[in-house]
Amino acid sequence: MEITRVGDDVHLVTGTNVNWALVTEGDDVTLVDAGYPNDAKALLASLEGIGRRPEDVRAILLTHAHLDHMGGIPAFRARHPVPVLTGEEEARHARREYLEQITPVQMLRECTRGAGRRWVRQTLRAVLPQASMRLSDVTAVAPDAALDVPGGLVPVATPGHTRGHTAWLMPSAGVLFSGDALVSAHPLSRLGTRAQLLPGVFNEDEAQMARSLETIAGLAADTVVPGHGPHLRGSLPGLVADALAAGPPRH
Repeated sequence: MEITRVGDDVHLVTGTNVNWALVTEGDDVTLVDAGYPNDAKALLASLEGIGRRPEDVRAILLTHAHLDHMGGIPAFRARHPVPVLTGEEEARHARREYLEQITPVQMLRECTRGAGRRWVRQTLRAVLPQASMRLSDVTAVAPDAALDVPGGLVPVATPGHTRGHTAWLMPSAGVLFSGDALVSAHPLSRLGTRAQLLPGVFNEDEAQMARSLETIAGLAADTVVPGHGPHLRGSLPGLVADALAAGPPRH
């Protein structure tokens, strides 16, 4: 686990090839995403690392319901019950009314080169034995209205990676928590560290992802805290243009 201070009230935490974020307001915390199931201990340790306790968390905001982003939630809520908020469509996904996620067969296909084999091994260690999961108690929120949570985050509909993917804007700090709509690195990407889309094997609709990037480009922020890779700084139109110019990453 690695903790990076992005701003006075924002910390990015890197677990097993995935990020979550801690947003503070006084003693209170909003958690954005929660890592893999077996990142749960690191999730608790990250709060301790910034001088907070699980009891200080007021809400968990979910960008999307893939195991690497919601996996730590059940263990966390077993210790400290807290509401989980996401967009209306992604709430259905979290409840597993349907599933949009890389399949075991697709994972095996990634084992044809070294980077893919390493990623598969790391993923299995981070997931097993909890290869399937659902969240029965998820609160759906409407887009574009600030929530009464620490940091006053605003849900932004950014479908494409999943049909209900939701990014979160923190207007007071000019920070966008982009989830997997816009990332800066991934073990399967050959683009290095830069603004980019995830490799296509992870995405439901890349044409829709490109349209969501247009939404992102219009937001008032100059810092991106992504679901994978280090944070990015710069104008959102420029970062979006870089990601679109790079095209789908080879992997």
